[in-house]
Amino acid sequence: MSVYYTLCFLSAAAMIIAFFNSKIGNMQTTIAITAGSMLLSLIILVAGQNNWFHLTQIARTTMTSINFEDFLLKGILGFLLFAGGLGIKLPNLKDQKWEIAILALGATLFSTFFIGFCLYGLCNLVGIHLDLIYCLLFGALISPTDPIAVLAIVKKLNAPKRISTQIEGESLFNDGFGLVIFVTIFTIAFGKEAPTFGSVAGLFLHEAIGGIVYGFVLGLIFHYLISATNDHSMELLLTIGIPTAGFVFADVIHVSGPLAMVVSGIMIGNWTRFIGFSKESEEHLDHFWELVDEFLNGVLFLLIGMSMLLFKFHVEDWIVMAIAVPLVLSGRYLSVLVSYVGFKRFRNYNPWSVRILTWGGLRGGLALAMALSIPSGILVIPEKLIDVKELVLVMTYAVVVFSILIQGSTITPMIDKAKIAEKDMHYKIDAEQ
Repeated sequence: MSVYYTLCFLSAAAMIIAFFNSKIGNMQTTIAITAGSMLLSLIILVAGQNNWFHLTQIARTTMTSINFEDFLLKGILGFLLFAGGLGIKLPNLKDQKWEIAILALGATLFSTFFIGFCLYGLCNLVGIHLDLIYCLLFGALISPTDPIAVLAIVKKLNAPKRISTQIEGESLFNDGFGLVIFVTIFTIAFGKEAPTFGSVAGLFLHEAIGGIVYGFVLGLIFHYLISATNDHSMELLLTIGIPTAGFVFADVIHVSGPLAMVVSGIMIGNWTRFIGFSKESEEHLDHFWELVDEFLNGVLFLLIGMSMLLFKFHVEDWIVMAIAVPLVLSGRYLSVLVSYVGFKRFRNYNPWSVRILTWGGLRGGLALAMALSIPSGILVIPEKLIDVKELVLVMTYAVVVFSILIQGSTITPMIDKAKIAEKDMHYKIDAEQ
């Protein structure tokens, strides 16, 4: 069966799960799709082990035929980030620009090194000798919050404006910065030449700053193209050019495509939307991209759930999975807490901000795609043929699943309490005035 056929059937499966969830369940759609696909994977695995029916190998072959890394990192990621950028309100972003910048870069770096060094110590403590550079690589891929998961789950809960802006803006920008940090550490770990401070700094600046500048130029070009036509269909079609050709060309010139998509999405959503589009296109822009976003998210979260079929779990895998979840949560909490120590010197914040940003810092398919890009064959436990890729992949999967199913489904009460606290803050301010 071709990859196209496979994706068509997976798309149908995602839509069927979403449909039944809308009729008989009340879970958020992406959580329902992930849970449903994991349940299906578990049934296939258990049935195969008990000789009920033999679909395990067929299912694994089908999943292997889809290159998850390329499908996300070089395919639909551009669409999802561009759609996310379109929804960002620039005035809110300006109000929180320093907070978002510090969370996206400073907190991500802090979390990367905290997780990396702690994982190195804990693994050695339990007798799993994973080199420090690979622990840092895991820290780099798991520290950024995933904008796809965050925007799909948290954004729709209508959190207080400042918290919502911070968590959405951070997830969009630290996605790009996180990929750059990952690429930098990946180059150090697997590159053929010995890295220097200059080469590492140059790579980081070229990817990050280059991505932002390229995104601005790309947004500018498409702004003028859209402004030059009054054809409603053509205006919407032109927006597709950004996450397709525009995203691919970023890879050609070796700059960060994710950062470019966010920047150009913000430009089109906040500038072109009001002075470039016709009235009809302006009304349909959000509906069009929401539909694209929902469809691609459905397929992505189904693939996340069914990725379970690709793993062969050893005892050591379960040990590192048990270590990874609390460690990543601790790294996230400390990175946000340290950032807020500085933030609170300049303005007041909702008392639930740190807890919501910690629990709402979801991980998703992006982390899995980065983990899948790690080369196979670098053995950690030779007698069981357990390599670096396997350990990093199972840790990533554990964090992603916990993040989507547990954190995503339990964050609503926190946001409700934050809304009440927000009203109390405004009431106190009004009473003082």
